[in-house]
Amino acid sequence: MIAFTSPLSWVKNLMWLLKFRRKPKFTYQTIVLTGAASGIGRALLVQWSSRPLRILAVDIEAEPLVAAVQSLTAARAEITPLAIDLSTPENVDRLFDEALKTLGSIDLFVANAGFAYYEQLDTADWSRLERIFRVNVFSPIYAAVKMKSLNGARPYKVVITASAMAYLALPGYAVYGGTKAALHRFAEGYRLELDDPDRLVLVYPIATRTHFFAAAGPSIPIPWPVQAADVVAKAIISGIEQNRRAVYPSRLFKTYLFLQRFFPALGAVVQWPDRWKFKRWLRRGKR
Repeated sequence: MIAFTSPLSWVKNLMWLLKFRRKPKFTYQTIVLTGAASGIGRALLVQWSSRPLRILAVDIEAEPLVAAVQSLTAARAEITPLAIDLSTPENVDRLFDEALKTLGSIDLFVANAGFAYYEQLDTADWSRLERIFRVNVFSPIYAAVKMKSLNGARPYKVVITASAMAYLALPGYAVYGGTKAALHRFAEGYRLELDDPDRLVLVYPIATRTHFFAAAGPSIPIPWPVQAADVVAKAIISGIEQNRRAVYPSRLFKTYLFLQRFFPALGAVVQWPDRWKFKRWLRRGKR
């Protein structure tokens, strides 16, 4: 027997498909963006500047931050720069105070600030270790918990920039990779405590073409492959709109993660070129 579908059912199915395919809306209006003066943070600032948003753009470097904001001459967004060092709880508290004064509320907090060391780890230096963990780990975790206590049941989202190195260790980045792995494990545990686990998003970019590597050490080799900052920024915005908990801007890296489940030795193969680059860097006297 042939079953016929009524015209009304066809209309309902078509409406459902259109609703399903409709691009999700970006519902966050007040945003705190750290690390906004350069790299991924600046790319996010540029892309969000065309929207009617209110943004507190934060960075430790005052002049590049102000220059980045002033360069957005056609911005629809209301952008306020704030230069502050986020390595202490007092300054993160101050950031939240300034954000509430400027924005009234915080819908979205993007913890993008961070830095790396590229080094042969052979000297025990407690203060050096503490500095990178304060910025890369303590500050974003502290901000995530403050966002929860500030907003309660009110909808909000926290986005933290992690790294592909949370999954794949590379020589020279032992400490930096450790900070990103710490964020990865924190997110997995913290989501289990949240009423809405989607409130916390982690981003896992591969090497990104910014001044990040120049700041990490003298003449350091750059890992391969490399992505542009605007590509990462677009992936972050899309991930927020689609309510993803994890954002992987590189399809190649996503493919690696999938294959590595079945071929564990693949990790050593992928790491080999960077091990060779690291040894060459050491032979050249770290220049």
